[in-house]
Formats: sequence, C-alpha cells, structure tokens
Amino acid sequence: MFLPAEIIPVLAYFAPVFTAPTYQKALVLIIGTILAKGRRTVTSALRAVGHTQTADWAKYHHVLNRAQWSGLALSARLLLLLVATWVPAGGITVDVDETLRLM
Repeated sequence: MFLPAEIIPVLAYFAPVFTAPTYQKALVLIIGTILAKGRRTVTSALRAVGHTQTADWAKYHHVLNRAQWSGLALSARLLLLLVATWVPAGGITVDVDETLRLM
C-alpha cells in the first residue's frame, strides 16, 4: 500500500502501542477509514483499500475488540504529538476558568 512519505513517521509514532501484527492491521483500518465513503465500518474500510477477498477479514475486527493495546496509551501518545506539534517552545497555558490559571 502506497503512503505519502510525510505520513509514515506520524503513523510510526503510534507503533509501540501495538504488537507488530496488530499495528499492520490497524494501519490498513486507518487508511481504509480515511478512504471509505459513507459509514466508517471495518468492512467499508477493508473494501476501500481493496481487501474484499481477504480470507482473514475477521482478524481486522479483532483489532477493535480482542487485540491487546491500550487506548489510554494511544491517547497519551496523541496528546504528546499534538503538544509537540502545535505548542510553541515557550510552554503551555491551561485556563480552567477566568479565576484560575495554571502554568
């Protein structure tokens, strides 16, 4: 599957959260979900990337309901990536409300 060079390091950043086989299946599902038209289901994601004749299609469903990976660890890596990308080097300010300011 062809991916633009710019997206490969971004997706690879999340690889440590998954086992190697699960990561490969998750990549197919992510790309298929981006390309899918209509409802974003596992089946439509597989159809969008041309895996309609794959014999082990059930294993792609297992990524979401049986594979051993942590959504919390994945979201923590996403937060770190977003902060590193969008926050200037000067730091981050979190405003809880107008009376409390954390720095």
